[in-house]
Amino acid sequence: MSFGIKPLGARVVIKMVEAEEKTKSGIVLPGQAKEQPQMAEVVAVGPGTEEEKMELKAGDKVVFSKYAGTEIKYAGEEYTIMSQKDILAIVE
Repeated sequence: MSFGIKPLGARVVIKMVEAEEKTKSGIVLPGQAKEQPQMAEVVAVGPGTEEEKMELKAGDKVVFSKYAGTEIKYAGEEYTIMSQKDILAIVE
């Protein structure tokens, strides 16, 4: 999937999953009370390196380290570029 950003090496571009606006019990959360999600969808992957082969692909849902990556804005959308090493798990 090419959308204009091609990460280099063993990096990925992710798009955050929206935070829940309600708790399981139905309480509506104001904006500042929402916990920042640490789940995202991979939208682009780099080619990898000889030392680090790519294990991710576009479309994977992932959990990542809280303070990892560099946030960017592209075509009106917010994305984060990070190293594959900062991805903790793939959500199946």
